[in-house]
Amino acid sequence: MEFGIKDRVALVFGAAGGLGTAIATSLAKEGSLVALADANEAGLAQTRASIEALKVRSVSLAWSLGDFGAIEPNVKRIEKELGPIDILVNNTGGPAPSLASETPIETWRQQFDAMVASVIAVTGAVLPSMRRRRWGRIITSASSGVLTPIPNLAVSNALRSALVGWSKTLAREVARDGVTVNIVAPGRIATARVRSLDEARAAREGRTVEEVAAASAADIPVGRYGRPEEYANVVAFLASAESSYVTGSLIRVDGGLIPSI
Repeated sequence: MEFGIKDRVALVFGAAGGLGTAIATSLAKEGSLVALADANEAGLAQTRASIEALKVRSVSLAWSLGDFGAIEPNVKRIEKELGPIDILVNNTGGPAPSLASETPIETWRQQFDAMVASVIAVTGAVLPSMRRRRWGRIITSASSGVLTPIPNLAVSNALRSALVGWSKTLAREVARDGVTVNIVAPGRIATARVRSLDEARAAREGRTVEEVAAASAADIPVGRYGRPEEYANVVAFLASAESSYVTGSLIRVDGGLIPSI
């Protein structure tokens, strides 16, 4: 299947590693021009090198999603160097493990700005151009915790759930302008983030990381953690011209892990 996004401009956050790198690579393989954004400049350089090996144009921006002042100048830079943004991938970093009963209000406020308000602000900056041109894809990476809350990840469960409500509402508002808005929920994907959560759990429970990972994999119907590229390929499809009738959806990429219907 031809995805029909050759020369479309994509902005991918969290592009210095993990899911962000995999998403940027998948889009580049489809011929999209990719703007790579992350606060980790060393990781960005590695991702950009792999993108350039695919012979597509790209630009890298040392940009933390929570830096509201960087939004306007960075969007203008992307438009100047690559063109108007057609595809936005909101991929935020995950907060530290937390208990709902013990997390201080200051943490909730800080993480709301970093994980929710920032996503809404960036989307607001690129959406008018998408609507004028009557084509756009807004894809937000969430977590399986928005469907089945994950113990000890209270902040992530709550704030990512806020993005689900926002995304569903926005999808209805912009659908007739040719803009689709979707959420993708990863299960246990083999990234550094998941490794760190396994390490934290192993420390709490007095087990090895390997034991924790094996127990987690045993709960997944397919019997293993997902590969980043498996997740990224679903995102690339949602970014495609072929996905034009998919909007307001929450897509699971979890190997069957999430138990709810």
